[in-house]
Amino acid sequence: MRILKGLLICVFLFSAVFFTFANGSQESSGETAENEPVKLRFTVWSGNPDHLATLNGIADSYREDHPNVEIAFDTIPFSEYVTKLTLQLSGSNPPDGGWLLETSAPTFIDSGVLAEVGSHIKSIEEYDYADFSDPAMELWKQGDGLYGIPFSTSPFVMFYNEDLFRQAGVPTPPEAIENGNWTWENFAESARAIKEETGKYAFQTFNGAGYDARLFHTIVPILRAYGVDMWNEEGELQLSTPEADEALSLYHAMIFDDKTVEPPGTQADFFIGDAATTISQISRVPKLSDADFEWDIAPLPAGPAGRPWVIGQAAFAVFRASKHPEVAKDFLAHLTNKENVAKLAQFFPPARVSVIESKAFVEANPGLTSDQMEIVQQGIKNGTVLPSHVNFPKISMEARGAFDSLWQADADVKATLKDINKQLKPLVETD
Repeated sequence: MRILKGLLICVFLFSAVFFTFANGSQESSGETAENEPVKLRFTVWSGNPDHLATLNGIADSYREDHPNVEIAFDTIPFSEYVTKLTLQLSGSNPPDGGWLLETSAPTFIDSGVLAEVGSHIKSIEEYDYADFSDPAMELWKQGDGLYGIPFSTSPFVMFYNEDLFRQAGVPTPPEAIENGNWTWENFAESARAIKEETGKYAFQTFNGAGYDARLFHTIVPILRAYGVDMWNEEGELQLSTPEADEALSLYHAMIFDDKTVEPPGTQADFFIGDAATTISQISRVPKLSDADFEWDIAPLPAGPAGRPWVIGQAAFAVFRASKHPEVAKDFLAHLTNKENVAKLAQFFPPARVSVIESKAFVEANPGLTSDQMEIVQQGIKNGTVLPSHVNFPKISMEARGAFDSLWQADADVKATLKDINKQLKPLVETD
């Protein structure tokens, strides 16, 4: 009942916003006198002081040539981001722009909520739009229009606590890679030793939210290592396949039999030393600035289908509801020019080829070594984004409830995955 109610709320919110835009009642003309005071508000899901300081610094540099423009970054918690953003867009004081995840891109683009930004950006000669990687931009295009500029094309990596691996007497991820043994199966074996010898969980789910907001982020890397995904490129669900059964049976056993993964309802924060590993992205490196243990990053574990390189992507977008869309588009161009992309690159691996391939990018993050940044470069070059879908907000909410039945110690994994596949099928396999 809780999930059904949440899903109905989500559907209602999106329907309200999209009906409003379909009727054009909130679209601004975008006409603003040159010296008229303008206040822009961009929504983000990060409250990290370093992230916000960099963004505010970029805003200050824009104001040097546009002193009439005030810019604020409004943090909405990640788990509530889409729902609260949708509410704000349907209200009387909508944001002018904000961050969007790749999983939400098809929904927002298809609904007409986003302003087309390509025409403005491509008209700025010094912007060098051609510098952006073509594959990185594909998700944000529809027809001849461009509806977002990626600021983060960030591969998933495995953060690990070297001290706990040493204490348990098991190979670290780089040592396992060198021996050809950095796989989910071998990691499960090492995880048992880590739990037995250290008393710590061996694996924390993605940002500690792998049973909720980060469900896809946690299980997609495991599924892809076994040769499947949540759904394939043709939009066909793959959860009832033998490969998904094998992958998630291993993961289920790690949680409930071996007790090496933080189970639902608990917290084992890798970043304060409570777990030996976690999957995350380099934007989380600042959380390790005061770590009292030796840590490092490694590629994700491989599986029968090889090593997956998974990319999480996020873009800046301008909303059609903005009261100052032309100013917002101009600020978007400033945010994503070469100079400012290089500044953001210390946290968010960029889509600009010149920055990705530069020595400055390898040296951009003071918390990572050049060897670690080369892993990030490898992930960008080889990775594919998380699965996305025009119905993703509804799919994501429904999936969290559907997977609750898998997160039980006595769950029949194969039968449960078949049930989940059936439950999600009407939302995913649309005509």
